[in-house]
Amino acid sequence: MVTKNRMWGAALAVTASAALVGALVPPATASAQPPGLAESPSLAESLRAAVVAQDFKDVIDLTPPDPALAGLRAARSGAPEKYDSAPPAARLAAAAARPIHQQPNVDLAVIELDDQGRPTAVGDVLMSPQHPNGVTVPVRKSSLSTDQVRYRWWDDTEWDVNGGQGTVDVLPGRESAPIDFSSPYPASVLKLMVGFGVLRLADEGRIDLDAVYDYQPTVPNATCGGAFSAVIRSNFDQMITKSQNESTCALIKLLHDLGAWDEVNAEFVELGLPTLMVTGTNPANGGRWIGSNMSSLDTAKLLLLINGGQGALWTTPAGKAITRAELSETSRALFLKALAEQGHNEMLSTTNWCGRAYPVQGIPQLTPQRWVEADGTVTVGGAVYDRDVRPCDAAAEVGFSHKTGWVDTTGSDAGIVKSLPGKDKRNYIVVIFSNLGTDYVDANRPADPPGVFPVLYTQKYAKLGKAVDAIMAAR
Repeated sequence: MVTKNRMWGAALAVTASAALVGALVPPATASAQPPGLAESPSLAESLRAAVVAQDFKDVIDLTPPDPALAGLRAARSGAPEKYDSAPPAARLAAAAARPIHQQPNVDLAVIELDDQGRPTAVGDVLMSPQHPNGVTVPVRKSSLSTDQVRYRWWDDTEWDVNGGQGTVDVLPGRESAPIDFSSPYPASVLKLMVGFGVLRLADEGRIDLDAVYDYQPTVPNATCGGAFSAVIRSNFDQMITKSQNESTCALIKLLHDLGAWDEVNAEFVELGLPTLMVTGTNPANGGRWIGSNMSSLDTAKLLLLINGGQGALWTTPAGKAITRAELSETSRALFLKALAEQGHNEMLSTTNWCGRAYPVQGIPQLTPQRWVEADGTVTVGGAVYDRDVRPCDAAAEVGFSHKTGWVDTTGSDAGIVKSLPGKDKRNYIVVIFSNLGTDYVDANRPADPPGVFPVLYTQKYAKLGKAVDAIMAAR
């Protein structure tokens, strides 16, 4: 469930992370490091320039921070992410709209991979009111991590009225870090964490993916819906490929039934992914997702593990070498298949709207055929797109295995890009989180055709996706 104002308490901190947070250990020896990885200021700086070039501050705020408009803001907020139905027309009205009052927050990370799926370069860029021209994040090459960012929990009101500055730390021990950054709420990209937790328990024999789970919420939740029964494997697929909230609630509740969420969050810390956490969800229904946090860098590392390169992918600050064996081959294959069949290609990539003048085409991906109708249009559940994607598929250059997410103050996308045969070589992971969700639109945004799923957010995401892909193709 999503609200316009997300207030965070200290109780949301994951206590298991405390033991591993602080200054990173010295880099591991060369034999323990991912082969060929080097400091990559050129990649980071290229990404920073690409972010700045999008002029993210040039958007319109549909619910600007104005006390006189408090009722309008409240009426427009809190709508759950729902891909199988378009929001009402009133949600997209711009009667109170005005230019955004400050630089949005943007968190972009890219990990370049070699042919064996091992990291060869990394770039991490943050932008915020405190860093309007972006800042490149120093990243340790052995651990693919940083201790130079003081991550703060996201809060819409604080962002609006406190100059973009958060007040509650995500991780303890970062008070002296030189970069202070409020991490945008990840929206449905958090489903990557849910999926990891489910598959990790499946690998341990505690979940049978082919068993039927009877979802019986004891407290109603609009996002989660009512009781239903489904095979766990099907819930996993629907959660990733369609971003189905009901399936997600069922899987979150399943992990609560097993008493596993503290364990899953502790495993993220053990893997050297301390900013990844799902806290405060409701064990009665699997809803209330707002206690989730993800940095783009740690999310990219999770995808690096799922992608499954050879050897040690990184070494944690505690000295543990992380390999693809953290998930079984079967579980990784299931995860990758679902990501490759993502139906909502409308953020960094926009092939679902192939050929429209707006939005522009982003990452030139091949559309998963699972959702393509005989006439070339795409239908994903109740989401109907009106464009023939076959011309874009004929010109596609990459596959994009990814997960998107949006709410009123979140736009996010995270995935693995691999070139198609005969196309310019690239192999990389890209993740973006920003607070530019459905409350923020382009000034030149045209009206959507009736009866089709609307373009809900700025096309600057697609422009950035195209720019990132061009950078990686040229390397």
